[in-house]
Amino acid sequence: MMTPEQYIESLRNQKKEVYFMGERVENVVDHPAMRPHINAASVTYKLGTEEKYEELGSATSHLTGNKINRWTHIPQNQEDLVKKAMMLRVAGQITGTCFQRCVGMDGLITLYSTTWEMDQDLGTDYHERFKRFLIETQNHDYMTDGAMTDPKGDRSKRPSEQHDPDLYVRVVEEKEDGIVVRGAKMHQTGAINSHQILVMPGTAMSPKDADYALSFTVPADEKGVIYVFGRQVNDSRKWEGKIDQGNAKYGVVGGEALIIFEDVFVPWERVFMYKETQYTGKLVDRFASYHRQNYGACKAGNLDVLIGATASLADMHGISKAGHVKEKLAEMAHLVETMYSGALACSFNCSKNGCGTAFVDPVLANSSKLNTARYYPEVTKLSQDLAGGFVATLPSEQELDNPRIAPYIYKYYSTGENVDPIDRIKMGRLVENMTGSTPIIECMHGAGSPQAQKVVIQRSINWGEKIKFAKEIVKDAKEQNEVLQ
Repeated sequence: MMTPEQYIESLRNQKKEVYFMGERVENVVDHPAMRPHINAASVTYKLGTEEKYEELGSATSHLTGNKINRWTHIPQNQEDLVKKAMMLRVAGQITGTCFQRCVGMDGLITLYSTTWEMDQDLGTDYHERFKRFLIETQNHDYMTDGAMTDPKGDRSKRPSEQHDPDLYVRVVEEKEDGIVVRGAKMHQTGAINSHQILVMPGTAMSPKDADYALSFTVPADEKGVIYVFGRQVNDSRKWEGKIDQGNAKYGVVGGEALIIFEDVFVPWERVFMYKETQYTGKLVDRFASYHRQNYGACKAGNLDVLIGATASLADMHGISKAGHVKEKLAEMAHLVETMYSGALACSFNCSKNGCGTAFVDPVLANSSKLNTARYYPEVTKLSQDLAGGFVATLPSEQELDNPRIAPYIYKYYSTGENVDPIDRIKMGRLVENMTGSTPIIECMHGAGSPQAQKVVIQRSINWGEKIKFAKEIVKDAKEQNEVLQ
C-alpha cells in the first residue's frame, strides 16, 4: 500500500493532458486549483497505512491473501460493508469534503460480480481478465476513477438515437488486438489525480445500443485521454490566499473534470464488457446501490465538521446556551445520524451474489441516499441560521495585510476578550465553504438525482405484500368480531 506522500509523488510521473481556464496544466500536483483535491484523496491512503485507522482502512484480499487498501477490496461479508461505511464517515470527518475514491471503489466491486455472472451465462472470459486487473490494482494501490456518466444529449432518446453518436462512449473500430473508443464522461470526481480510468455504461441499453455497451480500463495518461478541469464557486480564492478558501488543505467537493476519449485504443485484456446490452441495466443498478450506500456515511462525516464549526461560532457569539440554539444543533445532529443509520442499515441487511460478493440492500441504500439529498440542505440551512449574516459579508483576508484597515478588522470582528477574531473569520469561511452551492448540488445529484432513487424504490418495493398485510389485519378483525358476537 502507498502512503499519502507516495501517492502524491506517484502522480508526478504521469503525463496527462489536462486543461483548466483555457490553458494546459503540465503539473497537476502543485497547481493551486488541484492540490487541495489531491490532498483530500491522499487521506484514503492515510486510512490504509496509519495504525490508528488501519482496522477500517485496510483489508485482506480474498484473491491473494495480501493486506490491501480497503478502497481496492471486494466486500465478502456484512462486516466488510459495515467497515466500508464507517471508513467513509471517518474520511469525511478528516477532510470535511469529498475524498474522491468511492466511485472507483464501487466500480471495482460492481464489475467483479457482473463479469462473473456474464462468464457464467455466456462462457466469456471477462471475469478472469477483470481479476488480473484487480490484483494489479490491489498490489499497486492504484486510485481508480469510476467513469459512468455520459453527456447523454437528449434524455428522451436512447444512446443510438442521439443527434451526435459520440454523446455516449462507444466503440468506433474493432481490431485484432483490441478496440478504439470515442466519447466522453462527465462530472468525473478525482479524475485528474487518479492512476487509471474504469469506464462503465451509464444506462440500461437495448440491442440497438450495442456499440455503447462497453466497460474497459485505460491508464489515466493514455494517449487520447483529455481532461477539462471544472470550475467551482469562489475557486479563484485557491490562488489568492488561505483563509478565504474556508478549507485550504482539502478544498470543496471532488475536483470534477470532463474526460474526453479521442479515439483511444483499448487492448482486449482490458475490456470487461463488449456489446452485451442485456447486462447494462443490472450493472448500473448494482453500482448505484453500492454508491448510494456511501452518501449516508461520507456526507455524515462532512456534516460532523459543519456541526463543529457551527457550534464553535455559537460559542464565539455567546449564544451557545440559548434554548433555540441547542434545539437547532440537536436537529442538525439528528438529521446527520439519520443519514448515517441508512448507510449502516443497508450494510447490515446485505445479501451475497453468486460469486460471493456481499451486496447492500438496494431499497435501504437508495432510501439512505434519498434521505441524504433531502437532509444535507436542511443541515446547511440550520448552520447558516446559527452562524449569522457575517458569513456572507466577510472582507478579504488581504485586508489583514493592509495597515490602514487591519486594526479595524481585529477590533470589529472580535466578539469577546477571549475570542480571536481571526479564528472567528476562519470558522465563518469554513461554514461558507461547506454550505455554498457547489457541495449542495453535488450532494443532490452525486450517485444520481433524488428521482433516480425514487424510481428504484418504487420498482423494488413489494406493493402486493404490503396490501396483503393490510388485508390480513382486516380479515383478523372481521373474524374477531364474529367471535365476539
